[in-house]
Amino acid sequence: MVEHTTVDLPDVSALTIGILGGTGDQGKGLARRFSLAGHTVLIGSRSAERAQEAAREIGVRGAANADVAAEADVVIVAVPWEGHKALLESLREPLDGKIVVDCVNPLGFDKQGAYALPVEEGSAAQQAAAVLTGSRVVAAFHHVSAVLLLDPSVAEIDLDVLVLGDDREATDVVRALAGRIPGARGVYAGRLRNAHQVEALTANLISINRRYKAHAGIRVTDV
Repeated sequence: MVEHTTVDLPDVSALTIGILGGTGDQGKGLARRFSLAGHTVLIGSRSAERAQEAAREIGVRGAANADVAAEADVVIVAVPWEGHKALLESLREPLDGKIVVDCVNPLGFDKQGAYALPVEEGSAAQQAAAVLTGSRVVAAFHHVSAVLLLDPSVAEIDLDVLVLGDDREATDVVRALAGRIPGARGVYAGRLRNAHQVEALTANLISINRRYKAHAGIRVTDV
């Protein structure tokens, strides 16, 4: 691994991380790993009670989505695609000025398996940017296995996290956050306009996982 991938990244150890949709496996898994790394973590849900119940399972705090959006320094969006736009529209004000990390994958499923859905704005991340015009939207954490994140026997996640965005400072913060998960590394992967293929690649990983009974991730070579 070449040293320049991690050098000069900011110290993000004191950041409070909020996860919208944190009651799902992906959100809970990320919350668990960031909590283990020493971050204050807040899990959000439409129901504060449901968020608190999920948070108790992993030893973090739970609250309504709006409260999490207001309190956290960095907010990760891990909600189902169907409710993505409506939720973000409802949280424009508390998310204003913040780094918002979108890890939503717009996917459909049929008898042939998973496939990418068309998105009018180009991708879920671009939709987030179109809605949250005052936020610094970054796309990341699409390919991290929730099963591995939640498994206490898995000490390290063998994975590169592809990080996309138009704000260099924001993408550096998210790359640094990715590196807080043992074994993981944040790799800058382009502007937000390139988020579609990163989101869509999740369908390929699901196919790989089904065929090989695995929890596949991505590693970028020569970087």
